[in-house]
Amino acid sequence: MSKSVNTNGGANILLTPPNAKTGPSNLTFAAFLFNPTQTRSCPVRRRLQLGPTILCLTIASLLNASLMAEETPPNILWITSEDNGPELGCYGDDYSDTPNIDGLAKRGMMYRSCWSNAPVCAPARTTIVTGLFPTSLGGQHMRSQVDLPKVAKLYPQYFRELGYYCTNNSKTDYNFNTPAAEVWNESSGKAHWRKRKKGQPFFAVFNFTISHESKLRTRPHKAVHDASKVFVPPYHPDTPEVRQDWAQYYDRLTEMDRQVGGILEQLKEDGLEDNTIIFYYGDHGSGMPRGKRWLYESGLRVPMIVSVPRKLQHLVKGQYKTGTTSNRLVSFVDLVPTVLSLAGKAAPAHLHGKAFLGPHATPDPEYIFGFRDRMDERYDMSRAIRDQRFTYIRNFKPQRPQGSYLDYMFKTPTTQVWKRMFDEGKLTDAQSVFWRPKASEELYDLKNDPYQINNLAAETEHKETLERFRGELKTWMLGIRDLGLLPEGEMIARSSDSTPYDYGHTNAYPIEDLFEAADLASRPTTGDLGKLMALSSGPDAGVRFWAATGCLIRCMRDMNIADAVEIAERLAEDKNSYVRCLANETLARFGGEEQREESMERLASMINAEETSTFVAITALNCLDWCKPEKSELGALQKLPAHDGTTAKRYNGYIPRLLSRVKSIAR
Repeated sequence: MSKSVNTNGGANILLTPPNAKTGPSNLTFAAFLFNPTQTRSCPVRRRLQLGPTILCLTIASLLNASLMAEETPPNILWITSEDNGPELGCYGDDYSDTPNIDGLAKRGMMYRSCWSNAPVCAPARTTIVTGLFPTSLGGQHMRSQVDLPKVAKLYPQYFRELGYYCTNNSKTDYNFNTPAAEVWNESSGKAHWRKRKKGQPFFAVFNFTISHESKLRTRPHKAVHDASKVFVPPYHPDTPEVRQDWAQYYDRLTEMDRQVGGILEQLKEDGLEDNTIIFYYGDHGSGMPRGKRWLYESGLRVPMIVSVPRKLQHLVKGQYKTGTTSNRLVSFVDLVPTVLSLAGKAAPAHLHGKAFLGPHATPDPEYIFGFRDRMDERYDMSRAIRDQRFTYIRNFKPQRPQGSYLDYMFKTPTTQVWKRMFDEGKLTDAQSVFWRPKASEELYDLKNDPYQINNLAAETEHKETLERFRGELKTWMLGIRDLGLLPEGEMIARSSDSTPYDYGHTNAYPIEDLFEAADLASRPTTGDLGKLMALSSGPDAGVRFWAATGCLIRCMRDMNIADAVEIAERLAEDKNSYVRCLANETLARFGGEEQREESMERLASMINAEETSTFVAITALNCLDWCKPEKSELGALQKLPAHDGTTAKRYNGYIPRLLSRVKSIAR
């Protein structure tokens, strides 16, 4: 109980418990009750009759506010599914059969513009669990294994500190070494909220894999969806194989929906619906080629549905309305700040995401971001940004096509027939782009081109939009200290005494120099070769790596080939292995016969993983693949073992796959 001074000579006694969240209206009403001067116009008898009644109502109201401030924290249930975008009934897909998720959407709110940040599982999960962009952690590659900095804490650790029982059923697949401290109360196929202490709030995750890429190609398969009625997007050829894969994808979504329904039914059986906030989302786009792994809407855009029961809607007042949709731009990096906000806790300042629900929700962002780096055994680097209308993709390694041969992806029938038809010249231009070297920049109008077929980057009328996105993307990359500007192995070597994140946040990481070098190298313009020459003699190996990359790109685009080859020849014996790899690929592909012979030998010498770094071997094999080797040029390569000699399980298989590929294409 506290007192407030009455300037009219009395004391206004306010029945307001400490820290109760009562507003000015309660204080004003209390003053009215106990200050006689406020009721001069009322008869004394009337005031005395109403006083006790109003007093009781006011006390009840104030006590209720106090109880709300001290109520039990909400339970949080995350239901996730693998490799599926918003191809669901509730998102307007009439071909889809997902009644349980559709029902959840009716009693929840759908986000129409949610990005996964990374279009593949391990980097996406790294984003979710840390609330940080993996490009700042060095964990952006699929798959990788880096150490986390001390500042990074995983969301189950935050929630366990808040008294929650945290379970994961059951996939982790993070791109970092798990902290020594226990993360989950339980992480297994049997983990469940039902094992918590009585009355303890829970944070439970259930992850369903039936919609995974691998499930789209299992045969035999008893079809449910009629393949003749499936919609084939314009970037795919319309063939029986493609139709079957798409139809089977929808079959798997129906199976996944039943699993979602099972968890929702268990929640209902336990009488927990009224105090549990439910999130449902897919982890990235579909497992169909050009979906998963790529920075288009088909790879990044996912369903995101949040259901807040009526009892808890005071937590999201003004931000949420049952049965509606939201156009706010959200992404996975926002999940940790959002659930912390719903639990009443502000997100730590170092997190990259912004809360989109709860007491600590932030204003709607103007942009969201995505990234793509090494995909299994294939190196690449692209970044993406979108607003409500446009998406911009910046390809820093445009010398490689989107459809670089990836062993796992080529197990899907659609991928096989799509590539075969490209080789046979049977595709449209829109279908062929996937198999050609990338443009340096891509700009798409999502309103008029939802499948991102028409690249507007070279259109004069969109120059201002292009430049705006260029600037915003650069600001973001520099702001989060993007480590993708270094070759993976170089990043690991430079941060060996700390962590990639810690190294990236020191002045030792020349991020601005690296960005300018990468931008110059990958976006060539007429007359810029002198600048590239200057980069090639710079003191930083990362800058020289981009100079070597720039030589290759200019040769491929028929720009100053002789001068670019001359620069590459000087870099071919650079002390840095990654620089040598790119320079020797340029010489092998665009130099003279003698230069090719020497370069092929240099590349082959860097592949034996028992004598060199795993990352160097992967880089060299990526380069050698594009040199179209003759069998006679492989030499000692033919005798290399079919294993990579590495002790890091995350990288096992990459070198053998590349070796097998290079040997198989040798002429």
